[in-house]
Amino acid sequence: MNRTTRFGVIAAVCLLLPMVASAQMFGRSQAPSWRGVWNPVVGAGGTYEVTKKDGTKTTMEMGIVGKESVNGKDGYWFEITIADTSMGTMIFKNLTVRDDQNMVTSKTIMQLPGKPPMEMPERMNQARDPQPADIRQLAEEVGPESVTTPAGTFNTTHYKMKDGSGDVWVADHAGPYGMVKFQGKDSSMMLIKVEQNAKDKITGTPVPFNPMAFSGQR
Repeated sequence: MNRTTRFGVIAAVCLLLPMVASAQMFGRSQAPSWRGVWNPVVGAGGTYEVTKKDGTKTTMEMGIVGKESVNGKDGYWFEITIADTSMGTMIFKNLTVRDDQNMVTSKTIMQLPGKPPMEMPERMNQARDPQPADIRQLAEEVGPESVTTPAGTFNTTHYKMKDGSGDVWVADHAGPYGMVKFQGKDSSMMLIKVEQNAKDKITGTPVPFNPMAFSGQR
């Protein structure tokens, strides 16, 4: 990775965008995002095929890999694994709490290939914009639809985003957000595998975040 690219990625990580790795892969305007109805169950997860506007495909995995109390509320460790980035496989784990209609991140741990996991400073989590917990706040219901993917056939509810950013199909028991399919202007996501026993892929004891950890990545 050259110096300019490395510093660009470091800046993105420091901002802690919800899908920092996908933004690094696709470009911010093409980055997909999780959309659906938050319904966490430890072990629940899924693998998604992500397709860019130019037809390039890659995969992302997500899962609920743990649960702990955060200020008296249930917090869930929501882990995202993204393969085939310019830095190799990247893993992000967020301790996420529902606060009314939004999801708030209490802790974030990330791991790069061959590096120990790093915990982000608390101030970075506080600077993040909360994420909606329920797609129905931001979308109009189109109606029920049967959707078939490599993961199976699902009885979904089709929603259209009010901002025109795309359409999402949501079903019960289809991962933490229930997202079966998303079709946007610049990218799409499709559930290709349902996981019921998702495990934490981060290994080792977390150390404080160090931007220089990016210097040795490809």
